[in-house]
Amino acid sequence: MSTSAITPAGISTRSRSGMSATRRAAVSTCAVALVLGIWQLSGSLKWIDPLLLPPPTEIFHTTVDILADGYRQVSLWQHIWVSVLRATVAFAAAILAGIPLGLAMGLSQPVSALLEPFVQFLRPLPKIALIPLTVVWFGIDEGSKFFLIFISCFLSVVVSAAAAAVGVNKNRLRAAQTLGANRYQLFTRVVLPNALPEIFTGVRLSIGIGWTSLIAAEMVAANSGLGWMVINAGTYLRTDVVMLGILLLGGIGYLFDLALVLLQRAVVPWAGRDA
Repeated sequence: MSTSAITPAGISTRSRSGMSATRRAAVSTCAVALVLGIWQLSGSLKWIDPLLLPPPTEIFHTTVDILADGYRQVSLWQHIWVSVLRATVAFAAAILAGIPLGLAMGLSQPVSALLEPFVQFLRPLPKIALIPLTVVWFGIDEGSKFFLIFISCFLSVVVSAAAAAVGVNKNRLRAAQTLGANRYQLFTRVVLPNALPEIFTGVRLSIGIGWTSLIAAEMVAANSGLGWMVINAGTYLRTDVVMLGILLLGGIGYLFDLALVLLQRAVVPWAGRDA
């Protein structure tokens, strides 16, 4: 009878830990190659109208053309740079403002009681519904785009930071108090180290949400950016350009997440190693 443990997801921990990095990379590569192969065949053999789903070769040729000539008089690199810059500034502001506020809500019941109704009301609200108000408040310049991405990310960061603070092991807090730790020491040596892994997880999810709001943000009188490129190309049935934009959005979103994972490993090496 096998003695390997079963995780809540039903996956054997032995099988998870037993797969080498090389084998995992090989399986992932084969899966991607299989999907691309089927995708290419569906276009080459006319299983699906290329107008609806252009094959990878057509998207490749479109990429080469746009790299050479740009899209709507704007180079592809500028579209990428504009979107990444908008998102990065909004993400940084949301994290810098959201984590302290979330920790304050998690550590202080009065602060939580004061702010939680507003946070919980605004968080599930579709951010696209805010576009008319955003235009009235901030105009059609970069301020409105920044606000839509910021608010999408900020609210989720606040909630995750508050949950991380509430979830700190109370026995560790009592033990530190017994040893004479003051309030500052409790926060810096107990609360923050215990909350950081969950905060990083929340930030990763929040940035994913914020990145998906980019298209909504670039609907506000933009003339460049990947989101704008996708929307504009869709109006002209340029599905090859739409697919290129989608692939770039997905790839850049993956790179944002990868950067956070690497940062978490460097800043919070104890994550997942609960004593």
